[in-house]
Amino acid sequence: MFDLITSKDSNVKNDVLSGITVALALVPEAVAFAFVAGVEPMIGLYAAFMMGLITSAIGGRPGMISGATGAMAVVMVALVAQHGVQYLFAAVILAGLLQILCGVFKLGKFIRLVPYPVMLGFVNGLAIVIFLAQLGQFKIVNSLGELQWMQGSMLYWMLGLVGLTMAIIYLLPKLTKAVPASLVAIVTVTALVHGLDLEARTVIDFVRDLLPADQKDSATLAGELPTFAIPMVPFTWETVMIVLPTSIILCLVGLIESLLTLSLIDEMTDTRGRGNKECVGQGVANTVNGFFGGMGGCAMIGQSMININSGGRGRLSGISAALVLLGFILFAAPLIEMIPLAALVGVMFVVVIATFEWASFRIVRGVNKEDAFVLFLVTGVTVIADLAIAVVVGVIVSALVFAWKHARHIDVKSHIDDDNWKVYELEGPLFFGSVTHFRDLFDIANDPEDVVIDFKESRIWDSSGIDALDTLADKYLEQGKKLHIRHISDECRSLLRKADKFVEINVNEDPRYRVATDKLA
Repeated sequence: MFDLITSKDSNVKNDVLSGITVALALVPEAVAFAFVAGVEPMIGLYAAFMMGLITSAIGGRPGMISGATGAMAVVMVALVAQHGVQYLFAAVILAGLLQILCGVFKLGKFIRLVPYPVMLGFVNGLAIVIFLAQLGQFKIVNSLGELQWMQGSMLYWMLGLVGLTMAIIYLLPKLTKAVPASLVAIVTVTALVHGLDLEARTVIDFVRDLLPADQKDSATLAGELPTFAIPMVPFTWETVMIVLPTSIILCLVGLIESLLTLSLIDEMTDTRGRGNKECVGQGVANTVNGFFGGMGGCAMIGQSMININSGGRGRLSGISAALVLLGFILFAAPLIEMIPLAALVGVMFVVVIATFEWASFRIVRGVNKEDAFVLFLVTGVTVIADLAIAVVVGVIVSALVFAWKHARHIDVKSHIDDDNWKVYELEGPLFFGSVTHFRDLFDIANDPEDVVIDFKESRIWDSSGIDALDTLADKYLEQGKKLHIRHISDECRSLLRKADKFVEINVNEDPRYRVATDKLA
């Protein structure tokens, strides 16, 4: 619709200009997520700077933007409320170390287990979440300190400026692609609001709404360089037990969101990121966050889409975004504070349109009902609960659907050979889902003394299959008959219990199976 995703190669100009655009959009989200976690705004801004800089420099996906995120902020709330921000810093350090270990032990490859319907649900769910989050910008705090929807001229100006921002982003690329349309839209709308003194809320208005009444007048986004400090917590086993549960969840949520975003950008740019390297990059960034007063974070799909849409492809785009954000904090806070929220909301609305997989409506009509169910399930859980929960639920449901389908695909053809042995040629996988049907395929009472199961067209997948084969051999043994196994892999043959007592294996006819490695992970 908007022709937002392109396959342009990275270059310095595109990366720097895209980084500036991303930095502008990072400010309100970093502040908002800091308040979600129950910490000061500067802690969120520091996190956005450090996460963005480090992951862009050493991570596994050039062009992907990391920072403070809502998914991780929600996990932090209870720890901060109960034990304070210093324990949060300790938890972020431990989470970072766990993420580094995940990268070192190449656990990033498991993101490949996420099925395509789950990916679609993840993308659509996040697009909806981003859209719903922007609706909060259409609310203001009334005289009673309560949030209410905008009304009258303020609402009309907000809608008009959002529409103008989206129009610029859509129309400008038709005239020139020399500069990112999102950056031009933000600058234009900001100049228009302040030049004509229009009634529009700005970033600093948003910050004031989140602060207590006695701090509103002194609200500012100006700050200093983050400084090194060891978290002020007791170095005891009790402290480890306090932060460990939060650290594990932060580690998993951060890696799931980052690796799924990496996969999404891979698909959009027709390139390939390195999942395990990204695990290490995320871990190093979170560890540094804990020592320098940041709240940690992970990949941000919204900002990553802004970067990709604006032409950012290389590591310089993320590095530029982080450095520009730091420059805003140190030297140009007043300029950032005056940006109208309508401009940022318009940019995010365009991101929503570009992120949502509109083709999924056509896909749903063409795919089977199970995949359609998984797609809608993951989308719904992402919106209602959490990204990590949605992905785990989607993978589990997809695995169960897969198991149920393949449980019905096991069958057998039988014949009597020249030696008067009955040969069962098994077809389909033997695993926990198909063992019940497997047992019903054999006529133990009427079979001859020698029975052969040929696994040339089959494969034993798990211990349930091994146990089913053992149980079948026991039944033949009770009838005074002998079971012979052919064309079974070395791995399965080594797992057969009591094989030397009652199962004859034809080693000479067994094929050799090759196993995939992790060299490309």
